[in-house]
Amino acid sequence: MAYTFDFSFIGSFSAEIWSGIRLTIWLTLLTILPGFALGTACAVARMNGPRWLRWIVTGYIEGIRNTPLVIQVFWLFFGLAVLGARIGPFPAAVIALVINTGAYSAEIMRAGFQSIPKGELEAGECLALSRWQMFWSIQLPQAAERVYPALISQFILMMLATSIMSQISVEELTGVGYQIQSITFRGFDVYVVIALVYLALATGLRLLLHFVARGSFPRLRRLGTPL
Repeated sequence: MAYTFDFSFIGSFSAEIWSGIRLTIWLTLLTILPGFALGTACAVARMNGPRWLRWIVTGYIEGIRNTPLVIQVFWLFFGLAVLGARIGPFPAAVIALVINTGAYSAEIMRAGFQSIPKGELEAGECLALSRWQMFWSIQLPQAAERVYPALISQFILMMLATSIMSQISVEELTGVGYQIQSITFRGFDVYVVIALVYLALATGLRLLLHFVARGSFPRLRRLGTPL
């Protein structure tokens, strides 16, 4: 059976598509830094915190990493509403993405912290650096540098996961695709375009994070290490 592609809908729905792209980018930008900060804090707590805190952090990480993101956002959006704590679609999407990204980033950063040679920490102690000085000057930069490729992949996966937020009426790119195909009945054509846009967004985010790494980690710039 022959199939004829028809992408004429792009012109008619260009405003909606651009709106979906902007919202997808906005969700991504609002999630990356808070998710990374939460993950880093959890990694430190899991390694150096008191036992009760380690148990709480471990429960959070395992709970989030072993349940679907769509269930987590449903619990925030629908579940809390049943309890009387109503959250709007967009805040619920941001919170769910930050919590999810934080759990995965925690394990990535924990691996980075554990890869730092003990000799460097002992050298910091010999220089009479405080615990916070050692963390900011030695541990955090080196850990982030060592696991940066994994962080890039995680942030791209997080950007792609914004597509799930259409399930709670957040009109990001996939949500816009649902609307267009329900009007045009050109589902295959619509999702080809949506997939290509996601591919372009993922490539753009990878390049952006690549340049951030070159500016933030001078050693990578000197060595020309690929990311």
